[in-house]
Amino acid sequence: MRTIDRKKFIKTCSVSCLGLMTGASILESCAGVRYVSAPIRDSFLEIPLSEFQTKQGDQTMFRKYIVVQNDKLEYPISVFRSDNGEYNALYMRCTHQGTELQVFGDRLQCPAHGSEFTKDGNVQNGPADQNLRSFPVTTTEQLIIINLS
Repeated sequence: MRTIDRKKFIKTCSVSCLGLMTGASILESCAGVRYVSAPIRDSFLEIPLSEFQTKQGDQTMFRKYIVVQNDKLEYPISVFRSDNGEYNALYMRCTHQGTELQVFGDRLQCPAHGSEFTKDGNVQNGPADQNLRSFPVTTTEQLIIINLS
């Protein structure tokens, strides 16, 4: 029968648990991003409000954000939904050197140099020193309309 030192056992178990928790959180954040392809009519990007809706049992919930893509756009647009049902659209281009940003919950981050922006587009951490480009957003009963001009 093989025996293992208690400290070594605890250390091994702790490292394994930490690895599992980190892996689960990475997979959860990947699964949480909803990518949507939306049409552009004239200079307006039109997104169905239903893209923000998700079901949990009988209850309708709302996503906090989605990422919208269209072949005519050089970079995607992240659209955030506030608790009061208002929407905010941000161009996902870092103002430091133009790298495409990644969304992590309520912030956007540049994978090149680490600049971070809030869900309102404000610089949170540099090296970027300019806020993100935002777009005017209006809503109808069924659409979120982003003015790209």
